[in-house]
Parts: sequence; structure tokens; C-alpha cells
Amino acid sequence: MNYLDDKPKSFCGIFGIYGNMHAALHTYYGLHALQHRGQEACGIVTREINRQGKSHFNIVKGEGLVSEVFADSSLFGQELKGTIAIGHNRYSTTGSSKSRKNIQPFLVNYRMGNLAVAHNGNLSNATLLREELVNEGAIFQTTSDTEVILHLIARSKLDNQVDQIKEALSRVQGAYCLVIMTDDKLIAARDAHGFRPLAVGKLNGSFMVASETCAFDINTGDFIREVEPGEMIVIDKEVLETREIKSYRLSNEKPPAQKHCIFEFIYFSRPDSFIFGHNVDKMRRRLGKVLARKHPVEDKDGDKVIVISVPDSSNTTALGYEHELEKMGINCRLEIGLIRSHYIGRTFIQPGQKNREIGVRIKFNIVKGVLEGRTVVVVDDSIVRGTTSKQLVNLIREANPKAIHLRISSAPIMHPCYYGMDFPSKEELIANREGGDIKRIEKYLEVDSLEYLTIDEMLEAVEEANCHNFCTACFSGNYPTIIDHNFKKEMYEV
Repeated sequence: MNYLDDKPKSFCGIFGIYGNMHAALHTYYGLHALQHRGQEACGIVTREINRQGKSHFNIVKGEGLVSEVFADSSLFGQELKGTIAIGHNRYSTTGSSKSRKNIQPFLVNYRMGNLAVAHNGNLSNATLLREELVNEGAIFQTTSDTEVILHLIARSKLDNQVDQIKEALSRVQGAYCLVIMTDDKLIAARDAHGFRPLAVGKLNGSFMVASETCAFDINTGDFIREVEPGEMIVIDKEVLETREIKSYRLSNEKPPAQKHCIFEFIYFSRPDSFIFGHNVDKMRRRLGKVLARKHPVEDKDGDKVIVISVPDSSNTTALGYEHELEKMGINCRLEIGLIRSHYIGRTFIQPGQKNREIGVRIKFNIVKGVLEGRTVVVVDDSIVRGTTSKQLVNLIREANPKAIHLRISSAPIMHPCYYGMDFPSKEELIANREGGDIKRIEKYLEVDSLEYLTIDEMLEAVEEANCHNFCTACFSGNYPTIIDHNFKKEMYEV
């Protein structure tokens, strides 16, 4: 098992741009910056005006990384023409990852013209809506919950596309961030709880929308603001002239409490992004500092403690952990004790694999001189199944350290997520399997000590962003919306 296969799987990454002659190329760069949010597949749709003066949508999508699907640079000059574009990086949370038909963006033509959509999240009432639509005669082409939104829009009897989209989104529940492209508009929307991040930026005279602000940076664009929870924004020709983005509330009802996914700060988002009103880097360092204050490690002989991260996601957290230990007067030093290979392709072959540990060895190697004879603190962001964490500990043990202490900057993952994060089954979660008994997990991993942040300690670390504004359902089992416990992401596959 690859080490990253035993991590929480990210949602998806979405990007959109309006009013740029190189819309597809900027979308390509944006998706590249968002590659960490999905590596299974990707796609780009552009809108161009053809020789007859009519709007025409072009689409290229496929399985693989952004650099693989769009390896042919001539695509941007020949096939993906146009001044509006949207793009999507896929990690499947609904619908089989093995099915090419589920690769987004999805594209349809209906009575109001062309429509393309890219979605990040998970609709918690998609099963009910899908069954209702099928009973009314709808024919689904994919097994993704995103297609439900397309059917709701297409079946609306309203005569204004913006109103149609608002009506459709009033019926869906759960987590969603959307970019929608019509013949003359770029539309973005975010669910009322704000589970997922979504931001608006500008590039010269054009406007951009993206899951994370790092997608603006790569394009030398500027961040304007975040799309608010429960907000839909519209960018069209008029907005290019007035420079004032059109904003609509998706509901007239009192907005529910915000429930941002705390895992965005812990693991998913890039540290150079700005989400939920704060820099990810700052929040990740704070998680490390709280982890050090509440769960410090000292060498039993008074020697220097060596702090290492599991690269790359816990690098920033380890910085915060080591800095706080030092402030507490503990003799410590941050070191690079694990070297990560960044050159593993999607289809890395493990021929005749008899040694289970080959997976982690492909990804990591140890720096023995740093670890040998030392008390080592390994800072990581999460443990899911625990299988590859065990392999990693065994690998570090080969350097003959004095002791290995594992510190986790999240609480034990006890429950499945229904808002776009793909964990294995509840039974496969080691914390759930061991009944939340950390000592039993410690024994399984064969470390000298294992300590997690508690839920309250996690929330203390993000209190500047208002600790009440976060979803912790995967730790606590307290879901902020009604959920379908019978949902399986491949339930509609034949």
C-alpha cells in the first residue's frame, strides 16, 4: 500500500476563468496548482464563439494528472479555444473512480443553451433526488452526484438561467462548491455551511474562481475575496465593465451555522493558500504548537530531542511543534529525517510484491545519521487504517533510534465523512476498530508513545477562525446535516 493511500483522500479541485484570451492555459495552470486535491482524472471545458457567431463548448478530459492529460501543448491553440473556461481535478467521493464517464466537467445542451459544471463536495441527499428524477423519466449518463444538479437545472420551468440554478441548488443538501459555465456567464456557488473553500480572484481584466488561492498565485493573479457560504456569484460581460461581481443569496432563510471542514487546515489545503479567512500555514503551525504544549516529548537522559515531519503535509506542523518545545525549554532540534520521493507515477508497478513494506519504501527513505541513537518525535497529521503508519515506524526503527514517539495533529478518526472526504469503511478505521483506545493503537504501531490532539485541542488551535465554525463529524460523529448512512460511492455502478 502506498503511504498516501492510507491518508484521508482529498475532495476535488475546481477552477474557472472569465474574459481571458488564454482561458484554457490559465485553467491548466490553476488545476496544476490544485493537483493535490485530486489525481485520478481532470478536464477542461472552454466556450468560444464560432464563425457563425454562435457559442460553442470545447472539452478535453481524461484519466491521469494534469500534466499527463494535457501533455500535448497544441490542445490550447487548436481545441480549447475561447475566453471562458472551467476545469476540474477529480478524486471520486461519489461514483466509481474506474469509470471514465464520471470525469468532470460535465457538459450538456438543453433548452436554454450549453451548460458545463464542475463540483467539489458531496451531496447528502443525492440518492433521494436521483430516485425522484429517474421516476420522472430522467436518464442518467454517470453515477456521480454532480449530474443530479444538471438534471434539476435542465428540468426547471423558469426562464432565467440564474434563477434555474438557484432553484436547483435550493433542493440539494450537503457539501458543494460549484463552477458553472453557460454560453455567456461564469457562475460559482458554495453551500450554506461553507464546508469547502472557494475563492474569487482577478487577472488583469479577467476574473477567476478556484478551490484555493494558490491557483491564483501560479497565474500571477490577485485574490479578491472568498465566496461566502450560501452565496452564488455571477460573472458576465457587464461585470467585466463595471468590475462589480453580481452576488445572490441561495436562500432567504436564516443561514445555518458555518461548518468548515477542519481537515482543510490539518491536511488537505496547501500551506500557501488562504481559506476560511486565514492562512493555512499559520493555522497548521498553531496545530503544531498546541500539539507540543499538550503532548510534549523529552529525552529521558536529557539529550536533544529530534523532531521530524512526515513530508510533505506535516512539514509546517512540525515547525510549530519544534518551535513550541524550544519555548518550553526542552532541548530539541527540527531535522529532515525522512526523504520523500516525488517521482512516483500513478501506475507505479510493484512486481511480485511479497514484502508488504515495499510501498512505504518506494515513497520514503530514512536519514540514518539524523535518527540513530536519538529520541525521535514523528509529527504526522492523521492516522487512517494505521497499516502504513506501522510500516513507516518500522522503517524509522532501522536507523536504531533511542525511542520513537508519534504525535498526531488531529483527533482519532472514528467516523465516516459524508461531505466529500473519502475515508475507508468505519470498520477499517483503526481508531474505530480499537474502540478509541489510543494505548491499543500505540501497541499496534509499536511506538514508545502515541498521542493525538483531542477535539477540543484541535479547536483551540483554530480558535482565531472561531472554533464553533468547524465540522468535526469524522472525529465526534456529530453531523451538522441529515445524512444517508447507507450511502456508498459506487452504489449506482452496474
